[in-house]
Amino acid sequence: MPDTDERIEARVGEVLRERGDTLAVAESCTGGLLASRITDVPGSSDYFDRGVVTYSNDAKQELLGVSREALDRHGAVSGPVARQLARRIRDTAGTTWGVATTGIAGPGGGTDGKPVGTVFVGVAFAGPWGSESSDATVDRYEFDGDRADCKSAFASQALSDLLDATAGQ
Repeated sequence: MPDTDERIEARVGEVLRERGDTLAVAESCTGGLLASRITDVPGSSDYFDRGVVTYSNDAKQELLGVSREALDRHGAVSGPVARQLARRIRDTAGTTWGVATTGIAGPGGGTDGKPVGTVFVGVAFAGPWGSESSDATVDRYEFDGDRADCKSAFASQALSDLLDATAGQ
């Protein structure tokens, strides 16, 4: 469950600023909400580089180079696509961290295997060259609620996953 104590976007900002890290996000199902929450924090320009909304498959391919094979084989709402989005936004922006969201906010679009409320969150870290510490992780979550509730939960979860990942680096 996403962290709800203190505004998590402010906590993420504090950690990134302390570490001297930078962040870019690739959003599908959150439609810019994640970037909006990050930039709601005063001084976010110290660490936030960009957000890209890649809502369609074409946008995922054209803007971030997500492979047609991953989209065909796994679908836009999948771990492999979330991982590619996170890595590609990190690499194209040249940031320390890349975060991606791809999911189904509803009310339609769900299936038995991927019901409404499903989101995949990708977090990619760029370690120093030669350190072999660069990595990308993906987690799948399911939330309940209407479209607005799901989008909010998806964005909160992405921030929580990023915060957790920074603790591991």
